[in-house]
Amino acid sequence: MSAPPSSRRQRGMSLIELMIAMLLGLLVSAGVVVLFDSASRFFSAQAQLSRLQEEGRFAIAQIRSDLAMAGGQYCNNSGGDARGVADSGVDGLRAPTVYASDMNALTKALADVTTPLGAVPSAPYTFPSSLAMRGYDCTTNACTPLDPSKGTSIPAMGTAVGKRVVGASVITVRYVNPSGGWTVSADSGASGSKVIKQGDGSLGIRLVPAAGEPAIKDFQGSLALLADCSNGQVFAVSGQGSSTLASTGNNTVQPVLDERMAAPRLFDLSRNLQTVTYYLKVVDSGDGSGHTTGGLVRRVNGGNGAVNGGSAEEIARGVERLDFRYGVRLRDGSVRYYTAAQVDNAPTSDCLAVPVPMPGGGDHGCLWRSVSLIEVNLLMDGQHPLYSLTPDELAYTYAADNASKGPQSPQSPIAADRNVTPPQQGFPLPMLRREFSTVVAVRNVNP
Repeated sequence: MSAPPSSRRQRGMSLIELMIAMLLGLLVSAGVVVLFDSASRFFSAQAQLSRLQEEGRFAIAQIRSDLAMAGGQYCNNSGGDARGVADSGVDGLRAPTVYASDMNALTKALADVTTPLGAVPSAPYTFPSSLAMRGYDCTTNACTPLDPSKGTSIPAMGTAVGKRVVGASVITVRYVNPSGGWTVSADSGASGSKVIKQGDGSLGIRLVPAAGEPAIKDFQGSLALLADCSNGQVFAVSGQGSSTLASTGNNTVQPVLDERMAAPRLFDLSRNLQTVTYYLKVVDSGDGSGHTTGGLVRRVNGGNGAVNGGSAEEIARGVERLDFRYGVRLRDGSVRYYTAAQVDNAPTSDCLAVPVPMPGGGDHGCLWRSVSLIEVNLLMDGQHPLYSLTPDELAYTYAADNASKGPQSPQSPIAADRNVTPPQQGFPLPMLRREFSTVVAVRNVNP
């Protein structure tokens, strides 16, 4: 038998080979970490951008729906025979005649009224222009034409949670809620609700709600709006809570019962002439670090706790800036874009004539009834800081910043020509920001 083969020498890894292997492992691990970090940053930014875009689109859609109705009265889109036309821009439907003699009753019936109406009228007058719509442009320390929190429960500007966002504008519009009110007839022999002229010249209104209409008890205000497809009339009534209202007392003269009324409807002015105000409120961003952002508030009829069915709802979060420009149709038919202060302080010579001018010419801000277009600009932020964002990713454009200079390239959040910067508002810098804008045609004037 042959001898067994000799055993081979067993060799392990040398120290140099081990170090090379460890180095290669570290390089691969570092690459994986870098790749993971990059992917994580990318997905975080994409998630923030997606949320920002979703909130921005929703906010714009909500604002559009209300602004498009601004100045809208009952039946005003029907093409009815609007009477009392003046300058082809304002008629008796879009500008109801007010017979009520107590101006305080008129302002109390509405919400978010910031300017007293002045002397007690001695005769009927057209519904004031500044009550049809009013806007407020704000900087870091003041608002023009005045502070919208004065005389209302709208918060003052500040950086604390619950305050109004610094530098964000405010707008209030009014329109008749088309789902409210009672269908009435001027035929004394008709069934259902009807309006009858009494022997003393006053109007008697018998409420017999039809299916789907409010109950009799829902008429609680002191002022009624009687409107059809041609005219609107605002007058004081008594008999709230009963089936019969009467236009007795607190009217300069008795309202007119027009036998030609087309599809007339009676409204409780305090509930059905809906007041909608948009503003930004400082809210906690919810990231657990105490950071804040802006919430878009849609406030109806004076907000939560107010009479007349008031409510205030945050409808979008991450809204950092809010600005408006107003396209005003002048007497010559041209349209120019103005600031809120320019609209509010325009001379009477620029304004459209109204069917029944206010005695003494006290219709302040008469151009508000001539606003036919509203440009809306929103700046949305990502709500939560992303500290990995580069300077290029932080840059953004916002048209309301020095709009007179025209289109500009994206700039830093703290660029010198910003009207207001995130630090001035109390918001963190490292967030994605994007602008959303739209132009809304409103029902404020005749086409």
